[in-house]
Amino acid sequence: MTNIPHVVILGGGFGGLSAANELRNSLTASQVKITVIDKKDWFMVGFAKLWIINGTRTFENSIGSLNELVKKEINFIKDEILTIDLQNKNVITTSKNFSYDFLIISMGAVLAPQKIPGLIENGFNLYDHNHLSEIHDRLESIESGKIAISIMGMPYKCPPAPFEASLLIDAMLRKRGIRDSVQIDFYSPAPITLPAAGPEVSKQILDLVNSEKITFHNSCKIKSVESKKLIFENSEADFDLLLAVPPHIAPKVIYDSGLAKESGFIPINRDCKTPFENVFAVGDVTILSVTETLTVPKAGVFAEGEGIIVAKNIISKIQSKEEFELFDGKGGCFIESGRDTASVLEVDMFSNSKPLTKLTESTSDNLSKKLEFEKERLSKWL
Repeated sequence: MTNIPHVVILGGGFGGLSAANELRNSLTASQVKITVIDKKDWFMVGFAKLWIINGTRTFENSIGSLNELVKKEINFIKDEILTIDLQNKNVITTSKNFSYDFLIISMGAVLAPQKIPGLIENGFNLYDHNHLSEIHDRLESIESGKIAISIMGMPYKCPPAPFEASLLIDAMLRKRGIRDSVQIDFYSPAPITLPAAGPEVSKQILDLVNSEKITFHNSCKIKSVESKKLIFENSEADFDLLLAVPPHIAPKVIYDSGLAKESGFIPINRDCKTPFENVFAVGDVTILSVTETLTVPKAGVFAEGEGIIVAKNIISKIQSKEEFELFDGKGGCFIESGRDTASVLEVDMFSNSKPLTKLTESTSDNLSKKLEFEKERLSKWL
């Protein structure tokens, strides 16, 4: 009996799940063995976090169980990844060693609030699922004052999400009839709202938040947080409730293994290869440059596209075919308006060597598409 090639996938997010499913939909269990390892046993489409904040969703209703993968003959291991031994083609977890023929690293980015002095004590983490219901309660009980939304490091996951959060919070306060008593300020270290989307789309997003009387403050590079006060490099600002997007770093095991420099991400090209044979990296754990100053945004839709490409290229290799594909850099993010509509930010990162971006009109149809996007991923992957 010949050895069945073993594909080990680190991370059960967009990149890992799209790759695992692409592999399994093309090859049977006798052609390829697939193992997904993640320290948590659930998957959630990131944008559902905003629905938990505004109270239209619960955490339990927004997740799918990674244990369902077993039905597709994809092994799922819930465990902490301790070491990636690239020389010996081994992944070591708390309880076991896994040897691989192909490795797909899709471990995502880690939120690092500890990098900002005073943040953990004085603010909430907008991206941490453990903070969502408390943020919801605070927004339901606030009567007046200042809400600050602050991006505290670049790059961060899902670039439009904090803007969407500001719009949905605006809607919550309107519904409660207290919007006029609450000021919403948005602080970003960037000079424009969405640098990756370019100046035109950034202006459209600025107009959108301004139209709801949300004030955008650009070039605010955070130094520290005190009680009810943000300290920037060149200014200060008061708040009563702080919702922060903390700096993002790669998991420690990534730079321990030499795949990336200290707390940086894994550099890849459009083939998603690392310098190590049959080792690929996709999604938020990577950095994929488009131009000297621009990289592919950290968003689930791009991780999904990269995961599919890597899976297809592994399938070609297993079947001894010459075919080889590159990631096309296409994707879209929804931006909910807080008025029961959404627009789509359409992105083509590698169009004629410069990114093309477009923001569609905000419609209720797009909001339905957003719900459909989530439902489709959960049902086809799990």
